[in-house]
Amino acid sequence: MLFGAFSDALRPLRELSGRHSKEDRLEASAVRWGVTSRSRKARLEDVHELAAGMPHVTVEHGSSGKPVYQVGGKSFVFFRNPRPDAFDPQTGERYDDVIVLWVVSESDKQALVQDPRSPFFTTSHFDGHPSVLVRASRIGELTWQELAEVVQDAWLSRASRSRASNWLKEKGLA
Repeated sequence: MLFGAFSDALRPLRELSGRHSKEDRLEASAVRWGVTSRSRKARLEDVHELAAGMPHVTVEHGSSGKPVYQVGGKSFVFFRNPRPDAFDPQTGERYDDVIVLWVVSESDKQALVQDPRSPFFTTSHFDGHPSVLVRASRIGELTWQELAEVVQDAWLSRASRSRASNWLKEKGLA
């Protein structure tokens, strides 16, 4: 399903003029999604809404029907099937709620996974891969604003140079 460039629902983002900070961009995004407080806890449906709300996004479905959000045919957020590398250390049961989000760089990845209190993690399967993992059951440990920033950065890391540049220009960030 193609969502295309910003719809009328994203008008608050387009109406930002001049140079605005990431804070301004997130504030406008919050208005679009009806978030009254950007510091409210993130919800699983926010992942879907934020990813689908980025420009030029298509949604594919993996082998078990889980969504894969793509820009230009490149995944930037996807819901992973249970695999042997992500499991509960107490029970050995494979996690069935892992979400993969692309990151711009290894340093960004490390910044997200280094703090043991962070809901983000990685596994040896993803060594050298520019992505982080988060369990859907831990999304509420993030604020809506934090989740929005990670999803938007994931999109930027996978979008073509021209799409990313145009999006940043629309937001007054480039």
